[in-house]
Amino acid sequence: MKKTVLLVALIAGFALTACGDKDEPMATFESPEAADKAVAAAATEAAVAATEAVAAKAAEAAAAMKESPAMEDATKQ
Repeated sequence: MKKTVLLVALIAGFALTACGDKDEPMATFESPEAADKAVAAAATEAAVAATEAVAAKAAEAAAAMKESPAMEDATKQ
C-alpha cells in the first residue's frame, strides 16, 4: 500500500511540475488523508489525460494507415 501511495505521489508531482503554473502557491492540507486524496485525484486526472492523448494518436495513425497507398495495394491482393 505504501509503495502505491508513493508511486501515485511521484506521478502526481511530476504531472504538476510539468503542467503546473509556477505562480501557484503550494497547497496545504489539514490531514494526511486529505493530501492522499488530492494526490490520487491528480494522478487519476493525469492518467486519464494521457490515455486520451494516446487514444487520439492511435486513431490518427490508424486513419493514416487506411489512407496509405501501400495499404490499398495490400488489401487488393
